[in-house]
Amino acid sequence: MELDHALDFEDYFPSMISRLGAEGFIGELCNGFSLLMDAHKGLITFESLKMNCSLLGLEVRDDELLCMLMEGDLDGDGALSQMEFCILMFRLSPCLMDGDAPKLFTQSVDPMLV
Repeated sequence: MELDHALDFEDYFPSMISRLGAEGFIGELCNGFSLLMDAHKGLITFESLKMNCSLLGLEVRDDELLCMLMEGDLDGDGALSQMEFCILMFRLSPCLMDGDAPKLFTQSVDPMLV
């Protein structure tokens, strides 16, 4: 018996961008980062991610949390900065990565938001 491990995934980022605008969308990504980060370090660490997933009622294994961090950690410090988090979110969005992003971002984004 073969198991089907495929998941249905609906990418809500394009609709969020069209409703919130580019600056509003970036602001929401920043809010998501703030929710998951260690307030003292200003980074998403393994410990902050594990604690906040638990608080959100998500059961995620330690190895899965480490993989999440490794996927987005561009500077090799073992944690995610706000910029690394935002880049990761864009990379994980199929609709934003298939070439539709320029069409979605018709407004300029204030670089201070990122």
